Amino acid sequence: MKRTLVISDIHGELELFEQLLSNVQYNPRHDQLILLGDYVDRGPDSRKVLDKIIELKAQGAFILRGNHEDMMIKALTTNDERSWKHWAHRNGGSNTLQSYGFSESEFIIPENKDFVKPVLHSEKLAGHLAFIQSLDPIVEHNDYIFVHAGVHPTIPIAETDPYVLMWIREEFYNNYRGDKPVIFGHTPTTILHNDKNNHSIYFGENRIIGIDGAAVYGGQLNCLELPAKVMHYVK
Repeated sequence: MKRTLVISDIHGELELFEQLLSNVQYNPRHDQLILLGDYVDRGPDSRKVLDKIIELKAQGAFILRGNHEDMMIKALTTNDERSWKHWAHRNGGSNTLQSYGFSESEFIIPENKDFVKPVLHSEKLAGHLAFIQSLDPIVEHNDYIFVHAGVHPTIPIAETDPYVLMWIREEFYNNYRGDKPVIFGHTPTTILHNDKNNHSIYFGENRIIGIDGAAVYGGQLNCLELPAKVMHYVK
């Protein structure tokens, strides 16, 4: 049976990501790779991670959008001050922009200055922005739902705002009662385990499977292998 390999929340950690793919001996001819979002921000190599993911998608991987891609899109495609500062100042967007060769003086707005959105020219960044804008927030298979953050416990997926699928937390993982297991990232598994030292995959009694090992915070990058439900990880 073909393996399905699921990874989430890479956050610019290219070295860990490539090591994990090597460790599981990923082969696109025999394996189905599913990535659950948050490829950018906080880590050192967001640009190179997106280059890698574009290559993987061309080989057949399913690539979903996470909340950090959502923040990046809003910051780069609108003139909204809150969206810009939320991403570039407070949620790791500065690391992403630096990976494209920009310096902080080009995109950090001093608090005592009126907001004028920075003008940043990069063909590579523009191409990557178009790519992440094309990504879906969820994919549903016969046996599992794959999503970045989770699903609303009472609203059908087809009627759910994509924002919810990329951002929901407690309302989902505390209240989900659906028949089909949901595999998701976004919420570090230390929170789900209620153990700050436990970065392993979380298998909830309510058919939720959390895989975000908080690699960019010094945890581990997890890979869930299906159908065997085996955990692989690097740290």
